[in-house]
Amino acid sequence: MSDQSLSDVQQQQQQVLVQEVSTGVGRRTLLGAAGAAGTGALFVPTQARASSRRRLSSGSTPVLQPGVGRSRGRYVPARPEEVYWGKLPNRDSEPVAVVHSGAVVTMDTISHEGVLEDQGKDPRAFFESYGVPHAKVLQDAIAVAARSRHDGPGPHVVTGPIAVRGARPGDVLKIEVLELPLRVPYGVISNRHGKGALPGEYPEQFRGVPQNQAYFNQGGNISVFASVERARGALRGRLPGKVRVGFDLHPFMGIMGVARDTSAVVDSVPPTDAGGNIDINDLTQGSTLYLPVQVAGALFYAGDPHMAQGDGEVALTAMEGSLRPTFRLTVIKKGEVGAPKAAFDYPFAENREHWIPIGLSDPDGPEKGGNATSLDVAMKTAVRNAMAFLTEDLGMAGPVAYAYLSAASDFQVSQVVDRTTGIHALIRKGDFA
Repeated sequence: MSDQSLSDVQQQQQQVLVQEVSTGVGRRTLLGAAGAAGTGALFVPTQARASSRRRLSSGSTPVLQPGVGRSRGRYVPARPEEVYWGKLPNRDSEPVAVVHSGAVVTMDTISHEGVLEDQGKDPRAFFESYGVPHAKVLQDAIAVAARSRHDGPGPHVVTGPIAVRGARPGDVLKIEVLELPLRVPYGVISNRHGKGALPGEYPEQFRGVPQNQAYFNQGGNISVFASVERARGALRGRLPGKVRVGFDLHPFMGIMGVARDTSAVVDSVPPTDAGGNIDINDLTQGSTLYLPVQVAGALFYAGDPHMAQGDGEVALTAMEGSLRPTFRLTVIKKGEVGAPKAAFDYPFAENREHWIPIGLSDPDGPEKGGNATSLDVAMKTAVRNAMAFLTEDLGMAGPVAYAYLSAASDFQVSQVVDRTTGIHALIRKGDFA
């Protein structure tokens, strides 16, 4: 697309935004964000909060091309020469932005679906095959596919890192998810060979069945295109086929992390003690993720944007689709109020309704020589972290805390497809009101 035609598209999109404001749709509709404007969760053990699964606002969903539409605080675009593709920042990475503690940042994030090699590495052609006009294909996704180096072992496109002044090893970076607008009104769900919950069975068992052949990509991988529609006041994903099926969207970032203290290549696929690809679908707008800082400046990054994901993410991917998240990044020093004690050593999260202790089967990651996939290990770690939170932060007696977890808390599978598996606890804040 020429510079002139891109300018025309941007002007048209800006006109749509202005028109919607003038007709009273309002800021939240323009963003396509979930629920009320987020102020971020706070670590207040005695205060219960409303459900984080709020419905998305009604109205149109504009395409958020780079630099088009609203942002808050520091805006960080996904430039092709700056993104990480398939790998994550490490201690040697140069920040693309530097902010003070407590700063608000808005980041453009790009889904890897549509830019990958098995999809032709041509987002315009890939999405056009599903009826998406060129004006609704993201220009930064096109640029990444054409100009960025896919030099990491994973598939993900990652924006950042952002250095936070004052962050030092031993601190916690508190990441409040303030807004999660959709950048495009569509997404993709993929299943690739040797991946997913049933490797060796699917997608192989789909072969040879005529109704399945339209979903296969180059190399025998499957991509299912999902459109976004509005129904009953919510944004919903709609799948193709003769069986009518749709589901509410709950956007969240699959990858949020800080740099690991290593010079090795950090694979974008397995989550670690520095966060990364933790894929917890409860981290929607209004949630908070706490991560132990490993390097000076923390070097925060985000990617793998999801529009919806079931617990387990069994086919390999969620409904992947580009988002424009807004975060507040705050440094918490040891001994300060503002973060659970467990977060100084291990990822921990919360949303309006739950505290979310996290368990990973292998928090060290493959660059340190391990990659355990045991859900049993992840479960035990999640229970230990939940016990530590209840006894050390809330002051419960150990036997009572253990009994409470068994009687009243849920433990959910985050995902089973990223080599390092994850389980997280959901401890209801309302139980402690």
